[in-house]
Amino acid sequence: MAGSTGSTFVVLCVLVSVLTACAGPEPLLQSNKQLQLYGRDKARQEIDVCRRKVEATGVGTGVYQTGNAATGAVLGMTLGGAVGASAGVIGGLPGVTIGAAAGAGLGLVIGLVGGTFKPLVPDPPYADAVEKCLREKGYEVNGWE
Repeated sequence: MAGSTGSTFVVLCVLVSVLTACAGPEPLLQSNKQLQLYGRDKARQEIDVCRRKVEATGVGTGVYQTGNAATGAVLGMTLGGAVGASAGVIGGLPGVTIGAAAGAGLGLVIGLVGGTFKPLVPDPPYADAVEKCLREKGYEVNGWE
């Protein structure tokens, strides 16, 4: 039963990372006359238009959340395995093996989840182009989130 709970947890973590992989950073608009006049819904539509316009030119966002998750998983697995192996030294070879396996598994899950929720920032050329497009429409960008 414990093995099925652990595998269910890993499957849920992978599912969360896949579902959030498409979410990218959004420009933060400063409150100005344009935003107050047309509202947030119209501003979101304008952001989408600018993003599509920039992406159509071939400039990529440079944001790859799945890469962040994979990097976090590899680092977590490596460090978790090392810590688990050193903690299992007292039990001899079986203790080292069990400790390394347990540490690597736990590190993998923690690294995967941690990497998935790492803050994302778009590539500067992409961000600049989107911000320029929004400025031309009368909006002021105050960073990315």
